Formats: sequence, C-alpha cells, structure tokens
Amino acid sequence: MLYLIPTPIGNLEDITLRALRLLKEADLILVEDTRVSSVLLNCYDISKRVESYHLKNEHYKTSRIIEKLKTGITIAMISDAGTPAVSDPGYLLVRHALEAGIKVKCLPGPTALIPAIVQSGLPCDRFIFEGFLPHKKGRINRLKIMAKESRTLVFYESPHKLLKLFEQMIPFFGSERRLAVIKEISKIYEETFRGTLEEVKLFFEANHPKGEFVIVVEGKKK
Repeated sequence: MLYLIPTPIGNLEDITLRALRLLKEADLILVEDTRVSSVLLNCYDISKRVESYHLKNEHYKTSRIIEKLKTGITIAMISDAGTPAVSDPGYLLVRHALEAGIKVKCLPGPTALIPAIVQSGLPCDRFIFEGFLPHKKGRINRLKIMAKESRTLVFYESPHKLLKLFEQMIPFFGSERRLAVIKEISKIYEETFRGTLEEVKLFFEANHPKGEFVIVVEGKKK
C-alpha cells in the first residue's frame, strides 16, 4: 500500500490523527527533504526509516520504490508541506504504482489552496488552480489565457518573483482586476492583502515580499 499523507503547511497542529497513526505504522516514509520533515516527525515522536524522494531524484528512485511496494510493505509519502503531488513530488510514483497494481490512497488534509480561496473574499464556487506558472517559456502565454477566464484563479508564487508576476499580469488582466495575496498561511506571520492589481503591486514595491504566497485573482467579468 502507498499512502500519500498531507502535512501541515504551517502550524504543526493541523495534522490529522489518522495521518499520525499511518506515519507510525508505515514501514518506510518517503520525504521531500529529510531536514524539513524531521521537525514534524520529531514533534510527534515518529521514529521510522526515512528516505528522500523529490523532483531531482524521483525518475531514478521510482522503479526501486515500486519493487519495495511489491514485497508487501506499506510506504507513506509526505512532502515538505501540504498534499503530495499538488505542486510537489508524487504524481510519478502514484502513476507507476497504479500501473503495477499497487493500492494507493491519499488522505484529506492540509493544502494552501483551499484556505486561500475561502478567505480571499472572491467567488470560490468555481475556480481554476494554476499552481506555479512556468519560469520562462510559456509564462506570458499562460497569463494571456488566464486573463480571459471568468472563474476565480489561484496561483502559487515565490517571494522573489511576486512583483514580476504583478507587472506581467497588468497588461492582460488590467490594473483594476481585484485579487487577494495570502502570505504564510497558518503560520505566525500570516497576512492577507486585498485590492486591485495596481494597489497590491504598489504595496509590495514599498514592502519587500517575504515568505510563501498564494494569489487569488478575480475572474474576468462577463
């Protein structure tokens, strides 16, 4: 059995009882970064064999992990924060596990996407999750396409690219398009900034962005 287990995106109390039980019962825990995951595992006295599995090694480690699963062991997979395979490693392993006839289960749990859109104040009945935009090739084309979308849009972005994102959006979305920028969800310094694209851009020009950001953008009005 392969379990994908969501882990807290900030506050360590956000983990579920079922997640803790399965982590303690697993024969092996796959983690994105052993240093990051050790904070959570140590907090809950989970001492299991741990192996790194991330975007840079997943292509050569996947087949070996599949062979381990075929022996009948239970493997739990976690990422640094949130749900594995959502803007994190996991999809490749799930696909190969299913092809090999191995049972796969993903637990419900923490993700930055849902809290951000709910507290944004923008419509959350229908939305598109875009995740991280391409770094270079295809980035502008994606923004052009998304600008025409009538549903609410959700992006992830790193602090050093946040201002660039707003500057790239304005020509296609317009400076008056409304959005919410949520910083460090569930952490001590969580904040939400709401306004137009121009207002948010000016705010972050004056206040250097730090932390992890989720950007929720109003859809194009018909």
